[in-house]
Amino acid sequence: MTWSENMDTLLANQAGLDAFRTFLKSEFSEENVEFWLACEDFKKTKNAEKIASKARMIYSEFIEADAPKEINIDFSTRDLISKNIAEPTLKCFDEAQKLIYSLMAKDSFPRFLKSEVYKKL
Repeated sequence: MTWSENMDTLLANQAGLDAFRTFLKSEFSEENVEFWLACEDFKKTKNAEKIASKARMIYSEFIEADAPKEINIDFSTRDLISKNIAEPTLKCFDEAQKLIYSLMAKDSFPRFLKSEVYKKL
């Protein structure tokens, strides 16, 4: 029941996160939570070389056109990331991460709370 309080509580709990991912997979939108988690991991990176390689991986997997798990963000955010990816910082995905978090919080999370996946728990 505490998961229903807010999305942060859900995402901080492994079982809650797993249930939310299962729900998102059923809606073909699991790339959103996967991107959010990749960004959370990325922000903890200390080594400059790893920052660059992780940034490229996130970019190629979620941001660039026709990426395998392309997320739905506006052109200006995508364009800004594309320009900054050559010299990435730990903040280079912040705007996109905020957009995806907001999308999940306003759209996916309320539907999750009404879903059979959640009700069965």
